[in-house]
Amino acid sequence: MLPKGQRSPTISFISQTQIKDIGGTVELSCSVQYTQDYSVVWMKLDTGSSLPISTGSSLILHDSRFSLRYDPASSTYVLQIKDMQETDAGTYACQILISPSNRVSAEVQVQVRRPPFISDNSTRSVVVAEGSAVDMECYAGGFPVPRITWRRENNAVLPTGGSISRGNTLKIKGIKKEDRGTYYCIAENGVGQGARRNIAVEVEFAPVVTVPRPRLGQALQYDMDLECHVEAYPLPAITWEKDDITLVNNQHNMISHFAVADEFTDTTLRVITIEKRQYGQYVCKAANRLGTSEGRVELFVILDTIADIDRYEKS
Repeated sequence: MLPKGQRSPTISFISQTQIKDIGGTVELSCSVQYTQDYSVVWMKLDTGSSLPISTGSSLILHDSRFSLRYDPASSTYVLQIKDMQETDAGTYACQILISPSNRVSAEVQVQVRRPPFISDNSTRSVVVAEGSAVDMECYAGGFPVPRITWRRENNAVLPTGGSISRGNTLKIKGIKKEDRGTYYCIAENGVGQGARRNIAVEVEFAPVVTVPRPRLGQALQYDMDLECHVEAYPLPAITWEKDDITLVNNQHNMISHFAVADEFTDTTLRVITIEKRQYGQYVCKAANRLGTSEGRVELFVILDTIADIDRYEKS
C-alpha cells in the first residue's frame, strides 16, 4: 500500500524485442518514474527460476560481459551484454520492487541468431524392404527457425519427383531398389553455412540375375569361364548347378565370387579341362530372404578340326 498522495511507480519505457548475432552486443533500456523510495532491478527469467542481474545502479551478476548504466536525467537503466552467447537468449525483466509481494514489471525478449543444427530425433539411416512406405524425418534447431530441404547424392531425382523437396518429412510411398543411396537433409536459416545430415537408405530386394553371355562354345580339354551378374540386398547365397547337382570347387570346377559394390556380385564358374560330360546347361542361383533368382548358361562343344571330332566321338 502506497502512502497517501504518493504517485505509483511506473515503467514508462522498455526496449522492444532484440535480435542479435552470437558475439554481438545488446543494450536493454528501462525508464521508470516515481521510484525514489523503491529498488529497480534487472532479472533474467528462466523456466521456474529468476536470475538477479542488477539492483539500483549496481551490477550483482559476476559476469564481465554484463554492465549497467544509469541516466538520472531520464531515470533510465541500461543493461548491456557483450560477446553474446546462445545462453543469453531469453526473457529479461525490469522490475520495481514495492514490497515482497508487490512489484511492477516489464519484459523484453532477447533472441540470439544461431546457426542451424540437426536435432537428434532426425532419421539417421533407413533399411527397408522394396515396396514399403518410407518416412524420413529431419528436424533442426537454430534461430531464425531453419528451413528444411531434401536432396539426393549427385542431385539425382527424388522418388517424390524433382531434385529438391521441402519440409520436415520426405515421404516415399512405395520405395524401389533404384531409390537406394544417400539422401541429404539440409537446414538453413541465413546464419552460418547451414547444417546437413547424410541419410543412408538401403532397400532390401530379391536377387536379380543377369547372364552377359548365355551361350558359350569351347573345344575339349580347354578351360571356359561362365559368368553371372547378381544384384541383391541383403547379400545373397550364390550357387552353381548342372543337372540338378550343386557344384563345388574341385579339379573340374572353380567357383569365384567378386563383390563389385554393396548390392552387386559377379560370379564365375571356370570349367577346367573340359570333358564331354561337362557340356550342357549350367544354372547360377542367388537367394536371400526376399526371394530367389537364376540364370542359365549353355556350354557347347566347338569342333574345329577332324582331330577335335575324333576326340569328341571317342570321349
